[in-house]
Amino acid sequence: MFYEKYIEVFGGGGWILFAKPPGNDHEVFNDANSNISNLFYCVREHSSELIEKLRYVLNCREDFDRIKHIISQKAEIGDVQRAANFYQLIRYSYASSCDSFGGKPHSMWGNFPLIEQASRRLQKVVIENKDFEKLINSQDSEVSFFYCDPPYYSTEGYYQNVGFTTADHERLRNALTAIKGKFLVSYNDCPEIRELYKGYKMYSYERLNNIRQRFDGGSMFGELLIANYDLNERLNSDQQISLYDLEDQLC
Repeated sequence: MFYEKYIEVFGGGGWILFAKPPGNDHEVFNDANSNISNLFYCVREHSSELIEKLRYVLNCREDFDRIKHIISQKAEIGDVQRAANFYQLIRYSYASSCDSFGGKPHSMWGNFPLIEQASRRLQKVVIENKDFEKLINSQDSEVSFFYCDPPYYSTEGYYQNVGFTTADHERLRNALTAIKGKFLVSYNDCPEIRELYKGYKMYSYERLNNIRQRFDGGSMFGELLIANYDLNERLNSDQQISLYDLEDQLC
């Protein structure tokens, strides 16, 4: 599948972007959570200063609660300090939730090489902090590829800070239906999402539920990939298949 613009609509941790080899395509990373977009901006533009602010942070509940309060109050502390605080919450919280203290050993210094690598990878990436519909409309073209990893259906309550509601699932579908480019959406596999995207190509699979491993070892959950193009296209071509190509039959 040919594209010239890669747009990650719900960026989050940027897992797909960082796994994707950099090329000549125009890359956009977006997240409606300003703490995430600010962190990525500071990693790209101020990595050395960010590392220095993280060098002597404490892995303790009292400091975690203090930082969490500062973030929740949206205090005017500067972009880099705000990014350092948010990164501290991610690393020291349970399951990177930024909500509850994890209470596990973690070497912050061990993350510094990762921050430096991420800074180099992000040098040519456009970082946005927009509502998904506005981003899709502004970046759409015949050579655009949108990867969307929205909040799972029925988990909207976990995303109150960015205001993603049940109605936004339909708003996302409507925005993607109108585009000229291509899209790939990843969701939890449920009847509501299958009905919402009825008529599009779908591929279902199971993966490990990392959050539940502590209490339910081996727990799995179903995921669903949805696209407006043939998901087997590259499997049927002579091109080299990457780690992210599909290996099984479409559902």
